[in-house]
Amino acid sequence: MHKLRKDFPILSSSPQPFIYFDNAATTHKPACVIDAMSDFYRHDYATVNRSMYARAEKATEKYEAVRSKIASWINAQPTEIVFTKGATESINMVATAWGMQNLKPGDEIVLTELEHHANLLPWQQIAQKTGALLKFIPITSNGTLALDNLSDIIASKTKLVSIIHVSNALGTHNDVESVITAALKVGARVLIDAAQSIAHQKINVRTMNPDFLVFSGHKMFGPTGVGVLYIKKAVQPEMPPAQFGGSMVFQANYTDAQWLPAPACYEAGTPPIAEVIGLGAALDCYAKNIDFEALKAHEANLCTHAINGLATLPGVTILGPIEELKHKGHLVSFTVDGYHPHDIGAYLDSHGIAVRTGHYCAQPLAQRLGITGSIRISFACYNTIKEVDYFIEVMKKLLT
Repeated sequence: MHKLRKDFPILSSSPQPFIYFDNAATTHKPACVIDAMSDFYRHDYATVNRSMYARAEKATEKYEAVRSKIASWINAQPTEIVFTKGATESINMVATAWGMQNLKPGDEIVLTELEHHANLLPWQQIAQKTGALLKFIPITSNGTLALDNLSDIIASKTKLVSIIHVSNALGTHNDVESVITAALKVGARVLIDAAQSIAHQKINVRTMNPDFLVFSGHKMFGPTGVGVLYIKKAVQPEMPPAQFGGSMVFQANYTDAQWLPAPACYEAGTPPIAEVIGLGAALDCYAKNIDFEALKAHEANLCTHAINGLATLPGVTILGPIEELKHKGHLVSFTVDGYHPHDIGAYLDSHGIAVRTGHYCAQPLAQRLGITGSIRISFACYNTIKEVDYFIEVMKKLLT
């Protein structure tokens, strides 16, 4: 673990203690990612998929090579991988392009009560524009999905099911397989928001079988400003381009245009080239080489240690499915009686511990739980038991 931490410059850049427990928001970048992007800007920078000179062709080769790497990693075809700015833009693209094309008044869109704003607000907007209706899979008291009446929720009028894979607020691992099976029975399309799961478990789109899957690069040790939208090949004819401009045109005149085939038709304009190169480096250095079973055990051990320590402190309430988090979690959210979450966050920051506080862009979920916000600690491969011990010690000083 200590050897691994040396790959991340920011973790050793300050003479003061720096414990980073906000990995569910974004992960830090290893030197290989920083170096790959710097090297590209210094030596190989050019635009892609348009110019014929040697440097531009080399840049295109590097850019498209990452597409193939991502495809191989999640068991997709390269033509099913679209580069975006992030998971949020990916979901908005599906909502705008697929939703406006395929939804009509009375159709139903099924979400869950766990959704991040990025997988709620776009569908609210599309429902208002198309006349479709939103339905929600409810949660139980411990934050897991209540699936007993799933056939009543996902039914004949359901056209799309869009759900978060792992909750960024509670850490709940959703049973997406059961939800996808129910959707297939009624002919509905399925979108999986994998932003919170992609860095913590292996995803195979062939066995999972979603129609769309999205994630962001910055949550898996890559740079900000790049994400992935997987669109199953069989579904692509149902989804027109969401944006229009350069690079996606096959032929155009003053009154009409024809588009290139996927994925080019979904990538209008100059793409985030350096960011894609950085994402490829993150994949090569870390994602492809992670032993996900070992990572799962490590992060679950950190969660167990944190939960056991927090449980000894007065006024602390741990949110979500506690036993599940001890088995396969990577984050723990909690509240403290008599303290505003932001005050706890500021107190921890004064001791060199970075955590997230608030509602984590899941405000309706916070309302559903009857809280204004909470404190979240979230782990990655570079976090240690020693850091958790220090965190518990600092919390103990405040509360006892």
